Amino acid sequence: MTRPVHSGRAPVHVSGVKRILRWAGRTLLGLLILVVLAVGGLAAALWWTLPSRDGRVALPGLAAPVEIAFDAHAIPRIRAGSDADAWTALGWLHARDRLFQMEMMRRGATGRVAEITGSAALRFDRYMRLFGFEQRAALDLAALPPETRAALEAYARGVNAWIAARGRFAAPEFVLLGAPEPWRPLDSLLWGKAMGLSLSGNFRGDLDRARLAAILPAERLAALWPVDTSPGRPDRPDLGAGSGPPASMSAIEPLRGLESLIAQLPRFPDENPIPSSASNAWAVGAARATGGAPLLASDPHLGYQAPVLWYLARIELPGGRVLAGATAPGVPGIVIGRNERLAWGFTTTHSDTQDVFVERLAGPDAYQTPDGPRPFTVREEVIRVRFGDPVTMRVRESRHGPVLSDLDAPQGRADGTVVALAMANLAPADTAAAGLLALNSGRSIADARVAARLITSPPQNLTVADADGGIAMYLTGRTPIRRAGDGSLPVPGWDGAHDWTGFVPFDAMPHVENPASGMVANGNNRPAPPDGPVFLGAEWNGDWRFRRIGQMLSGTSRHDARGFGAMQADTLSLFALEVLPALRAAPRPAGAAGAAQDLVAGWDGRAAAGRPEPLILHATLGRFGRALLASAGVSEDAWRATPEFLARILTDPAAGRAWCGDGGCGPALSAALTQAVADLAPVHGPDPASWRWGAAHPARFEHPVLRFVPVLGDRVRISAPSPGDGETVNRAGSRGESGGIFANVHGAGFRGVFDLADPAGAFVVIATGQSGHVLSRHWSDLTEDWVGGRQIRLGPIEGPPAGRIDLVP
Repeated sequence: MTRPVHSGRAPVHVSGVKRILRWAGRTLLGLLILVVLAVGGLAAALWWTLPSRDGRVALPGLAAPVEIAFDAHAIPRIRAGSDADAWTALGWLHARDRLFQMEMMRRGATGRVAEITGSAALRFDRYMRLFGFEQRAALDLAALPPETRAALEAYARGVNAWIAARGRFAAPEFVLLGAPEPWRPLDSLLWGKAMGLSLSGNFRGDLDRARLAAILPAERLAALWPVDTSPGRPDRPDLGAGSGPPASMSAIEPLRGLESLIAQLPRFPDENPIPSSASNAWAVGAARATGGAPLLASDPHLGYQAPVLWYLARIELPGGRVLAGATAPGVPGIVIGRNERLAWGFTTTHSDTQDVFVERLAGPDAYQTPDGPRPFTVREEVIRVRFGDPVTMRVRESRHGPVLSDLDAPQGRADGTVVALAMANLAPADTAAAGLLALNSGRSIADARVAARLITSPPQNLTVADADGGIAMYLTGRTPIRRAGDGSLPVPGWDGAHDWTGFVPFDAMPHVENPASGMVANGNNRPAPPDGPVFLGAEWNGDWRFRRIGQMLSGTSRHDARGFGAMQADTLSLFALEVLPALRAAPRPAGAAGAAQDLVAGWDGRAAAGRPEPLILHATLGRFGRALLASAGVSEDAWRATPEFLARILTDPAAGRAWCGDGGCGPALSAALTQAVADLAPVHGPDPASWRWGAAHPARFEHPVLRFVPVLGDRVRISAPSPGDGETVNRAGSRGESGGIFANVHGAGFRGVFDLADPAGAFVVIATGQSGHVLSRHWSDLTEDWVGGRQIRLGPIEGPPAGRIDLVP
C-alpha cells in the first residue's frame, strides 16, 4: 500500500484562500472597530452636549452676577440685579435647553427648513417666503422703543454666549448639522410673526368656501359653517347658547379651479413646524375668590411637539419684583404668567383678519386698481436645499398683499387673474414685543390696557387680573375695517369695493373691565355681541368649552387655585351631550354595534381615559361625517366634518334633512356605528365594553426632525394615554383616526393658575419637560403630572436646589 506523499507545504490555492479570508477578517474587524468608534464617538459627542446643572460661567455683557437655581424638574429661579441681566440669563438658559427648538422656529418663519432637511421641506419654504417675515421683522425692530430693543439685544447676548462657548455642541442636533448661526434681536420678533400667521389662518376658510360653493347647494353649504350665537359676553359665560343659524356670506361669483392652488399650501400642522391654535382663559375678582384677591387661569392650546413650546421660569429682581410663568424659547419675558401685582393670559380671538383678493392682471407684472394699472412689488428669494440645487422664486405683492397663486401659477391663472392675500399681521410697525414686555412690568389692569394697545399682532383676548381686585379682558391685535362685505369669500381686488380702509382703533374695540358678574372667560368663542359696533368676523368656533367654564364658575360662589386647576383638567364634553340624543335615537344595530349603542346611551359625557364611550362616539361620528360629505361629492381632502357641522345637522331638523334626507340622520348614524365597531374590533377587541379611550387616544409629542428617522423617531417620541376630546376644557384634539387610534396632538401644552392673594401663587405645568435634549432626564419628566392634571408651585425653592449655576461678568 502506497502512502500519499506530503511535501509539508499546503497547495498554493488553499494558502491564497486563507490569506483572502484573513485579509477580509481583518478588514471587517477594522470596519467594525471604525463603526464602533464612530458610534461611540457620536454617542460621546451627544452625551457631551448635555448641559451641567452646576457651575460658574463667565458671560460677557452682564452688569452683575446672576444666580440660577434649579428645582427637581430643572425649572430655573433666576436672581438678577436688573432687567437686562435677567433677559441675558433667560436667553442663555433658553439656548442651553432649547436651542434647536429656537433654530427650527426661525427657520420655519423665514422659509429655511430645506437647508437642513432637504427638498421635502421645499413646498413649505416657498409658502413661508411669500410673507417676507425676515424683512418685515427688520423694519419693525428699527421702529420699536429703545427699551424694547435693549431687552431684545440683552436676550440675544445670552443666546450668543452659549453658542460661542459650545459651537456645534450647543445642542445634540447641531453635532450633525454644524454650529448654529448667531442669534439676532430680529430673530425674537420672528416668533411673533410665525405665531401671528398660525393664529389667524381664516383665509383658508375663504378658499374652501369658494371651492365648495361651486359644488354644493346653498342649504348644504350653510350647514358647514354654522354661526356661534352665544351672546358674546365674556363676563357671562353662563349665557352661552351654542350653534345657531347659517352664516351670511359675501355675494361674489365663486372662483373656479382653486384645487391646484390649495394643493400648494402646506396642510397645517402636518408639514408645518408652527402649530395651530385654541385656548382657555378665565378670571374671577376678589369677591369670588377664597383668598380675597383675584384668580386667573390660562391654558393655551397649540399643536404638540417635543419639547413642548413652553419653558417655565421664575425671575427675581430688586425691590421685591418677581416674574413667574411660561416663557417661549426665542423671546425675552414671561408670555403667560404673573408678577407681584398683575397676572395675564391669552386666548386666540379667531377674528377675521385675512381676506383673499382676486387681482386682474394688466401685463406681465402689473395689475388693475381703481386708479389704473399698478406694478407688483417684486423680490427674488433664493432657497438653499440640502443635497440639492438652490431654488429661486419670485415673490410678487399687490397693494393688498403677497400673491398666493404664484405658488401654483407663477405667470398668472388662465383667466388672467391672480389671488392675493391681505393680512393684518403684515402691516408695518408691529409693536407686540413692546406690549409683552409692558405686561411684564405692569402693576394694574390700567397698565395692562396700555400694554394691550401695543399688542398689534396676532389678534388675542388678553385676560388680566391685578392685586387690587380688578379683572378685565381686552381684545388686542389689528382688526380691519372693510368698505363692504364680511371677508368670508374671495372678493374682486380691482374695483376697491372691498378694500380695507384702516384698522379699528383700540379704544373702539369691545373690552370688559371689572364686570358686575365678577368673572370673565373665553374659550375661542365669539368674544363680543354680534350686534356690536365692531365687525369681528362671520365664523366662530363652537362655544362648548366656554359654556362648560361658565357652568363651573357659576356652580361655586368662591374659588381657589386648586379648584381652578381642577377646572383645567375637566373632561365633561358638552359637545358629546349635545349630539348623544341623535345617536341614542338611531335604529339599533345588531350584535356588538347594538351593545356599543347601549353603552353610549347611558354615558354621562365625560371623556375619561378609562371609558369606552368616547371612542365609540368619535369613531361613529368620523364615519358618519365622511359618508355624508362623500355622498355630496366632497372628498376628505377638500373638507373634513367639523364638530360645529356635525352638531348642527344632528340637532337642527332642517339642516339634518338637507344632508340626510327626509328620513333624518338616524339610519346613516346607525350604519356608521356598525362600521365603526367592525373596524375597531381588530384593534381594540371584540367587546366594546372593554375598549379604553386613553389607549386609543394617546397624547403624542414628536421631535420636529427626528420623528422622520426610522427607529430613532419612535425612541424619542413622548406618548401617554390621555383623557378629554377636542371640545372639553381639558382640550385633547386629534387630526382624525388612523388605524383605530385617535392620537391627541393638540391641546394645553402649558397650564397655569395664578393666585394674587399668594405672593408665590403660580401653579404651573408643561406637557413634556424643560429640556430639549433627548438624553436628559428632563426630556419628559413633567408628562405624568400633566396627564394627571397636577401642577407645580413655581415659588422660591424650599431647601437645597437640585442644581446651581452662577453667571458672572
